[in-house]
Amino acid sequence: MKNYKQLKDLRNRIVVVTGASSGLGEQISYELAKKGAIVVACARRLDRLEEVTKECQKLSGKISVAKQLDVEDPSQIEKLVEDIEDELGPIDVLVNNAGFGLMENVLNFEMKVVEKMFRVNVLGLMYLSKYTALRMAKRKRGAIINVASVAGKIATPKSAVYSATKFAVLGYSNALRLELKPLGISVLTVNPGPIDTEFFKIADKTGNYLSKVGFLVQKPDEIAQKIVGTIGTSKRELTVPFAFEIAHRLYDLFPRVGDYLAGDLFNKK
Repeated sequence: MKNYKQLKDLRNRIVVVTGASSGLGEQISYELAKKGAIVVACARRLDRLEEVTKECQKLSGKISVAKQLDVEDPSQIEKLVEDIEDELGPIDVLVNNAGFGLMENVLNFEMKVVEKMFRVNVLGLMYLSKYTALRMAKRKRGAIINVASVAGKIATPKSAVYSATKFAVLGYSNALRLELKPLGISVLTVNPGPIDTEFFKIADKTGNYLSKVGFLVQKPDEIAQKIVGTIGTSKRELTVPFAFEIAHRLYDLFPRVGDYLAGDLFNKK
């Protein structure tokens, strides 16, 4: 029996969620709490995190802890993992959800923002995955969930930098999954389409993107339910809505159709 299957029952399991102060991370935290998990909610906004952990405690009847974290800082990440295991116990599930995007043409994109996006979306995820997996490996048990994006499967105009970070997350996660499988650790990559969250307050300068793609916009709580439902299984990838998985296959198999989908149908920025 693969050890990660033990995590089907999340009661009293310690679960770390980054980017937990709002949006998808917040909703994932609540879904985990409903399953009886001990949720460690991490983000930069400590005041907001404390509200999230209070709600988690109501839902789970268990403790929930807020940990301020800037995923750009590797030293903070290493200390976070160490502190959690020392104070609470072994981390069973890690949800790498922290990230941000910005819709802008490559020629106008400030390179300092490019570097920041890679530090947050890619390097922070890699550091957290490594430091947590090192401890999980000793126990031969664990689950890592990396939130990528449909943008990591289908690149569209004005998403070049964001897509590049998410392509990196996909590549890293695919190899990580194969390396950690013999150690009893599962790795799931999540590829959501547009979600109705605060993400677009930064990403979309026009403020109109979500309204233009309304038929594809998803609710964070619904995606959170699907993500949490995969814990304890061998599922390798979750793309939502499924229409994007079909689009991705067309994108690869029929390049001209793919360019139409990416450059016209899905290009609403």
